[in-house]
Amino acid sequence: MRFRVLGPTQVLLADGREIAVGGPRLRALLALLLLDAGRVVSAERLIDGLYGEHPPRGAANALQSLVSRLRQALPAEHSTVEFHPAGYRLAVDPADVDAYRFERLAEAGHRALAGGDWLHAAAVLREALELWRGPALADVIDVTGVPAQAARLDELRLAAVEDRIEAELALGGHADLVPELRQLVVAHPLRERSRGQLMRALSAQGRSAEALAEFEDARRTLAEQLGVDPSAALAAIHLAVLRGDDSSAVRPTTEPALPSQLTTFVGREEELRRVRALLGERRLVTLTGPGGAGKTRLAIEAAGRVDGDVHFVELAGLADGSDVPQAVLSALGLRDAGLRAPAEPGRQSTDRLVEALAERRLLLVLDNCEHVIADVARLAARLLGACPALRVLATSREPLGLAGEALCPLSGLTLPPPDASTENADDYAAVSLFVQRAADVAPDFTVTAANIDVVLRICRTLDGLPLAIELAAARLRALPVAEVAARLDDRFRLLSMGSRAASPRHRTLRAVVEWSWDLLDDAERRLARRLTVFAGGATLEAAGRVSGLPAAEFVDALSGLADKSFVELTGGRYRMLETVRAFCAERLAEAGEADQLRRAHTAYFLEFAWTASDHLRRAEQLHWLRRLDAERDNLHAALRRSTAAGDASDAAGLVAALSFYWWLRGMRGEGARLAASVLDLLGAEAPPGLSEEFALCVYNTSLAGAGHLPSLGTQRSVIRSLDRPPRQPFLLYLSGISTGPPSGGAEHVEELMRELRRLVGPDAWINALGAMGSGSALMWSGEWDRARSALATALDGFRSTGDRWGCMITLGALGELAAWQGDPETAGDHMDEAMGLVEALGSAVDQADMLRTRGEIRLRAGDLAAARDDFAGALLLAQRSGAPEFVAGARLGLAQVARLRGDLVEARRLCEEALVGGLTGWYVGEATRSEIILVLDEITEQEKAGAASRPGALPSADGA
Repeated sequence: MRFRVLGPTQVLLADGREIAVGGPRLRALLALLLLDAGRVVSAERLIDGLYGEHPPRGAANALQSLVSRLRQALPAEHSTVEFHPAGYRLAVDPADVDAYRFERLAEAGHRALAGGDWLHAAAVLREALELWRGPALADVIDVTGVPAQAARLDELRLAAVEDRIEAELALGGHADLVPELRQLVVAHPLRERSRGQLMRALSAQGRSAEALAEFEDARRTLAEQLGVDPSAALAAIHLAVLRGDDSSAVRPTTEPALPSQLTTFVGREEELRRVRALLGERRLVTLTGPGGAGKTRLAIEAAGRVDGDVHFVELAGLADGSDVPQAVLSALGLRDAGLRAPAEPGRQSTDRLVEALAERRLLLVLDNCEHVIADVARLAARLLGACPALRVLATSREPLGLAGEALCPLSGLTLPPPDASTENADDYAAVSLFVQRAADVAPDFTVTAANIDVVLRICRTLDGLPLAIELAAARLRALPVAEVAARLDDRFRLLSMGSRAASPRHRTLRAVVEWSWDLLDDAERRLARRLTVFAGGATLEAAGRVSGLPAAEFVDALSGLADKSFVELTGGRYRMLETVRAFCAERLAEAGEADQLRRAHTAYFLEFAWTASDHLRRAEQLHWLRRLDAERDNLHAALRRSTAAGDASDAAGLVAALSFYWWLRGMRGEGARLAASVLDLLGAEAPPGLSEEFALCVYNTSLAGAGHLPSLGTQRSVIRSLDRPPRQPFLLYLSGISTGPPSGGAEHVEELMRELRRLVGPDAWINALGAMGSGSALMWSGEWDRARSALATALDGFRSTGDRWGCMITLGALGELAAWQGDPETAGDHMDEAMGLVEALGSAVDQADMLRTRGEIRLRAGDLAAARDDFAGALLLAQRSGAPEFVAGARLGLAQVARLRGDLVEARRLCEEALVGGLTGWYVGEATRSEIILVLDEITEQEKAGAASRPGALPSADGA
């Protein structure tokens, strides 16, 4: 297929037949995907483009519907619209899209023009312009995101027209061009290039008076509409006409104003579009970001796409800020003799620059400003104030700090999300850059299923920083890709061989960071090295508390680090790139502050974990879950560090404080591993004053199916061992999960709860937990009315505290009870409410548990198909979450379905798989194992009876 957007949007088959796409919104979606053909476009960008700042309710669903309609509109055999975790991709060759072909041809024509190949330039540009059938995106121009894209394409078209005219002027086609140029001038009276071309064409025909009249009209129009005079280039054409020179020979210089690049430009499409848009609106644009982020390359690419005069000024080599004006003079090719008068005593370089640029339309690119930032800022302010047609594009690790400055911050290139498929990993810029640079030094290198995970690890470890990725790829000249990844722990030694042509500060990764470090003041260095103790970033409060700096000094230093791109502020958190963090961590060790900061970090997050734990049993549960999620890396880092340092009290305290969080988030396996390490530190018995913490370490460790663990006795003995109310009430639930209820049944549960109430007093959450335990015991004892009453009490208690988790598990129990009593409608209502709560909590493990419970209810009701769906969903979630106990429970449910359908071979296989691994503790071990053995016995009985060929009877309430 071929696609057209240079005019009305069209889709053409190979034989030229047009495919009808649909209404304006559908064609607009197609156009937005075509403009990024072959690349993933995020759903957010598509929604913004289709609906603007005020998308309708359910915009994501509306977008999915549009995508579905577009798939139906396009031929099925092509399957061109693909879904990706990051958005949607139109899987077509860009060469089949007229806009891409146009841009490629226009660029080739521009290069030919710059190289003086007028004949080739004219031919290629004519071919490019013949692709246009009217205004770009003409039939969808009213859709929100389209006008900006159409304006960009129309601007490129106009530039290509002017390039083609330039080539044809050089070939002597003056007479034929005058009518076209007059139309261009009328349509675009402020474009000086078209005006100059018209003046040159008229002058070459001997029509100098008309050419001079065009200049006067241009001067008047510019003055009235912009308040500026004609540019130096147009003035030069005017002077040539006055002198009777051959003005057609007055052409823009073909000398490169920007450094030539030896490699392809990868990624940064979004940033490039933003910079170009900003340069059209603002007069000072600064690209900021850490060293190695690619600021210089982006500035060169953006400036190369600007119409008009551009000059590049490299400032990295300056030793003194006073040299900045002279560096600009040199880049512009201006010397004393080239100005209107020789330098007078006392005249400053800045004054001479103002005189030279006062009437000149120019884009000035000031590269690497950070080490002379104050002097660059003063010069830019002076020039922008005195030269109305001047624009400045600066690159710096911190802003210039001038009024009206537009910032475009850069960080790493885009990386695939952690859960993204690896199949299209090279669609992301960081991976694409690594692959291209790797192929430069190792031509046989390709990304394969065997090495993609290693490539992703390299790109993620290096934060997607272009320079770091290029240095890593260069190592493939001598090392296999797996070796490069393995050696990144010592990244500064590994990435120490860059291009010999690069400036010294860009030859090694260490040099890049050292350049930035040297620009910091003492307070900024002190804070930078102390921030390395954080894992996964820090809030403002945490950074201030842990760093230990005085408040005023802390705020100033943090602001300076953010300005100088040493830290990034994202989502309310301050984060260091890992490369910067590794460098600053070395400085922390050199300063002898590492242990002091580790203790401060642990103390802060131990206090935070206990505060959060209290809130997890209240209505603000979801808010604090999100806060704990944001600090998970810090909390686990504090736990590991305190364990490694032998700080038993802090390590055990963190296990205790985080126990309920781990359970709510389904992190039982990770929590068990962390707790096991602390248990090794504590020993076989509880240290004095740590009995509760010791018990929680044992219980958490038991969830991973560990070997022999210290015995804590029954739940009764654990409760009786407490000399105070438990600081972590979730201990009571974990003890029941691990050891089972009292052996005497419901009466002993009630007795145990009375003892607990004497210890804890009127605690609503603990009392609700006790009522839930009593209700569960009464259910298993067959006392259903008493069970329902106890569970209702538990549900009221959990609702009064606002704990969604407690409500969820109680509703699950009520659902099972209703099913046992033959009331599937009530059971379904309870399970629907429970599923809503588990969705709000976002726990895949609990969702697996609730699906398993609902599957058992549906199994009892005889709905085998629905039950199988629930058990299959529970199995998938449990496997993804690494919860072997729920994997076993889901397989048991599937075995029951298979048995009842008469497939005894499949039923036995599933039961035997369910018995393998993960069955530890009373709740998830003995109870599930007993159920599996019971089902295996039933299968054996059916096999003996020869029942393999007929369905079994539905289980009774007693046998379920």
